[in-house]
Amino acid sequence: MKRKTFERKREKKFNDILLESIDKAFLTLGENSKSAIYFYLESKFAISRQDIPDRVHDFSDALEQIFGLAARQLEILIMKCLNEKIECTYDWVGPKWLIPDLTFSKYIKLLELCFMDKKKSVEVEVLLDDREHLCEV
Repeated sequence: MKRKTFERKREKKFNDILLESIDKAFLTLGENSKSAIYFYLESKFAISRQDIPDRVHDFSDALEQIFGLAARQLEILIMKCLNEKIECTYDWVGPKWLIPDLTFSKYIKLLELCFMDKKKSVEVEVLLDDREHLCEV
């Protein structure tokens, strides 16, 4: 019972840190812009500020619809802010030439796992299907 309570508290703490990071990223556009983005997220996409931690993928899609390709810059800023607060390191398990398909949603999930485990280190690995050919000659 204590473990579940502890996990819920850690999850709430992570969610608070995530929302603070999003606020900080949005504030780079100005206070009025931050308020407008949250208003637009809620009115057009039915994503309230408090829903974002549970709907990260939807949030990312909404940012892309609002900002187009510039959404990636906002997501990177959010990830930087979040990483500063969580201080998690990543160990890449795989060939150095292979770039992981690490989306915004996956990155947030990795940081959450790191935060919940309190290990401060996460291994990122890629599994290749033997049938896939990376380079065709």
